[in-house]
Amino acid sequence: MTQIVDNETVLAAATAPESPVEHGALTTTTTVEAAAPQPGATPTVLEDTPGPEPTPALNAPSAVEAALEDDKEPQNPLTEKFTEAEWKALKEFRSTLPETFKEAFPEQEDAESTPYGLWGVTINPLKPKDARVSVVLMKFLRARNLNPLEAKDMFISTLRWRKSFKIDEAMKEKFPEDIFGKLGRTYGKDKDGHPIAYNLYGANKDLDAVFGDTQRFLRWRVAFMEESIALLDFETIDQMVQIHDYEGVSMSSRTQASKNAASEASSIFQGHYPEFLAKKFFVNVPSFLTWIFWIFKPLLSAATVAKMSVVGSGPKVIGTALLPLIPADQLPKRYGGDTDGF
Repeated sequence: MTQIVDNETVLAAATAPESPVEHGALTTTTTVEAAAPQPGATPTVLEDTPGPEPTPALNAPSAVEAALEDDKEPQNPLTEKFTEAEWKALKEFRSTLPETFKEAFPEQEDAESTPYGLWGVTINPLKPKDARVSVVLMKFLRARNLNPLEAKDMFISTLRWRKSFKIDEAMKEKFPEDIFGKLGRTYGKDKDGHPIAYNLYGANKDLDAVFGDTQRFLRWRVAFMEESIALLDFETIDQMVQIHDYEGVSMSSRTQASKNAASEASSIFQGHYPEFLAKKFFVNVPSFLTWIFWIFKPLLSAATVAKMSVVGSGPKVIGTALLPLIPADQLPKRYGGDTDGF
């Protein structure tokens, strides 16, 4: 079972030109029909009769104001942190949404105009200007180094996978509590408000029960990830802290079934859950497993490595690493905090 996180960690780890303004003033010319002068008469010169006062223009927005209003982006605390380069990539990516949805769901006639729900956020391909939508789409862009075409491909792949995997059914499935109940928990938040998800790899020693049905394990693992994501609002928080606890893990935990499950889980999280990690801690790691991190470290980006920490064992040692980020009243005693936890 140790391979779940190892592989998951290693493989996972990125103005309109102003239109002329119409004025309401009327140009009025008074036409004067002068009679022909009579012989010997002194011609009379008639003065022009003043025309009506100009009609004041209505307080309607100018074309420039209308264009600027239309160009405004809905904002939230997360989008306000986007860089100029990220906004540029986002606007390009967003403009392709109708064709993106059409490619993702070719069998659906109105796919290019049908809103789609992803992680609690509704994406309308025809009206995509929404701050939370921007946050979701930015995840795919960052995972692909702000390349809109590559982000589009990743997004299409994710939409297709979610349909084939039947995410909604996995979320409704009742998994045996005695098998999976202790393997994953969410508890507390860090000092920045990120929810904390715990993966407890040694909580069930019956590996055959856990991994015997690989597809069932994957459905449970994906459902746990989706439940963790449900704690994010995509307004102020869009990432989580993960703590991977190896207490109780031994060499015998490496079975062929566990390795197969780990490989598939790694592929799923790497390809379809981009940029959800704020920080990842590996705690209670047996010495025989620490080499895995060091072997694959050169293959990981600097940004990914910066989010990962391998910690020793015991509440005091673990607490030294976690308490600077997690308040003691949000951290279980087994990890150096003050709460009973779970």
